Amino acid sequence: MAGKSPKTPSFEAALAELEQVVSDMEGGKLPLEEALAAYQRGAELLQQCRSRLDAAQLQVRILEDGALKDMSNDRRDDA
Repeated sequence: MAGKSPKTPSFEAALAELEQVVSDMEGGKLPLEEALAAYQRGAELLQQCRSRLDAAQLQVRILEDGALKDMSNDRRDDA
């Protein structure tokens, strides 16, 4: 299967799909087999999102040379 590897969705796409899976499951109208498949897909998406968040946090730490800064106090000069 040359060139047919599944593409990993972006963080935003994975999160949106995860939210949809949760919404579908909370609706309580999925048959058992579909609910199990949805649960499995949700677990996969959750792991992808966590991995990407962990990688982003590590990158921020590296960029800040190990000293995380409080970004809520940053001024914006956009206005």
